[in-house]
Amino acid sequence: MDIIEQFKKQLEGLELNPEIEEIGEVIEVKDGVVKLSGLKNVENFELIEFEEANVLGLVLNLEEYEVGAVVLGPDKNIKEGTIAKRTKKIFSLGVGEEFLGRVIDPMGNPLDGKGEIKAKEFLPIERKGPGVTERQAVNTPLHTGLKVIDALIPIGRGQRELIIGDRSLGKTALALDAIINQKKEKNRPYCIYVACGQKKSKIKRLVSTLEKAGAMEYTTIVCAFPDDPASFVYLAPYAGVTMGEYYRDSKRDALVVFDDLTRQAWAWREISLILRRPPGREAYPGDVFYLHSRLLERAARLSDEKGGGSLTALPIIETQAGDISGYIPTNVISITDGQIFLNSTMFRKDQKPAVDVGTSVSRVGSAAQVKAMKKVAGRLKLDLAQFQELARFSEFTEELDSQTKIILEKGKRIMEIIRQNDLEPYPFEKEAIVIFAGVNGDLQDIPLDKIKEFEKELLTELEVHHSDILTQIRETEDFSDDLQKKVLEIIKDIKKKYGPTGN
Repeated sequence: MDIIEQFKKQLEGLELNPEIEEIGEVIEVKDGVVKLSGLKNVENFELIEFEEANVLGLVLNLEEYEVGAVVLGPDKNIKEGTIAKRTKKIFSLGVGEEFLGRVIDPMGNPLDGKGEIKAKEFLPIERKGPGVTERQAVNTPLHTGLKVIDALIPIGRGQRELIIGDRSLGKTALALDAIINQKKEKNRPYCIYVACGQKKSKIKRLVSTLEKAGAMEYTTIVCAFPDDPASFVYLAPYAGVTMGEYYRDSKRDALVVFDDLTRQAWAWREISLILRRPPGREAYPGDVFYLHSRLLERAARLSDEKGGGSLTALPIIETQAGDISGYIPTNVISITDGQIFLNSTMFRKDQKPAVDVGTSVSRVGSAAQVKAMKKVAGRLKLDLAQFQELARFSEFTEELDSQTKIILEKGKRIMEIIRQNDLEPYPFEKEAIVIFAGVNGDLQDIPLDKIKEFEKELLTELEVHHSDILTQIRETEDFSDDLQKKVLEIIKDIKKKYGPTGN
């Protein structure tokens, strides 16, 4: 008994060195993912340091005898036996106005050669989305400058609207239009564009386009390139949404574009398979839905008690051969508040943006439209629905009655009216007038190939001789009956140039 008591006293007086407890050793390294022994007190999403390799890691797996982590940088100097040290810091990212006009990586490091960015505030990259009681209804429009979207599939501030379609159908161009259009908007939102696995050449063109449009002054670009570690592609969207949350939580508005989440899912699958997590459908891990849901749930319009700020999310998903029933597309569709589906057949027919109105939807709807747009959009929906139904029917018959022909001719002109070139967004007052002309202007006498010319003439006439009409619509956000009558008179005068028979 005396010997046992003696040992107990010795053990009580023995203080273990805390530094020894905080150090682990690499037992396996594969494609930027490491497994370590030790680090028994490490936390999930904590940063660890590989001092010999001068690089950080991020803990993702906590198992009984080992820890799994991704390397946040090159792993060429990490080998079996490399020592990893706890930092006791959860991964946080610098946020704030200092990042406006800059191109950065998911760690917040500059990629544009414009010098170091000194952030004054940091936020954890993994945060819980606002609860139901902290939110309020989405009812303020976020104008994209695209007639077909602002009229038929409106986006509100705080909404999550998916942009989905095959490769090279203009998904990125659509998101860029939305960013550029914010330049002249009231209470302009700050914009964050997340390039997730996009080529460097594409990002250079994108930055050049935004600089020419004067949009970089309120935009931050977060980049993870295809040759970056999978951890960067996985983290880039979280870095983007964290930057957006800074503006949202400081009573302002923000817009974040994720281009695209398909590549993030690929990166997460790669990391998970190396970590030996059980593969599920299409080899994706079971938590791939949670990957995107916890990201997109952070987009919201906060209640007035929380400041009333908003964060709008435009996630982009790439489909294969138009299949929106794939695993990742259906996952993200079920998380978001609607989707804008781009159709390859329409794109080949030069109908741009190639938005398929039949399969696209906004679950916020007209609640996110100003009065002026509501007044013209209702009729547009009806006319387009009639046209699409009759257009399918007319493919199987040559004998059409006069009323059907009128509806078809009008529908063709409306489709021409809502056609729009890339990177040419319209302010909402011009959108309202052009759509009004399409549905109420009786344009059947104007040849189809002259419709764009007519549209240009109408807007020029209004800008030069009737700018008060545009100003009144912009300031009141309404398109009154008196203004509608004035616009109809202007339309009639312009139509005379094309002759009564369209010749």
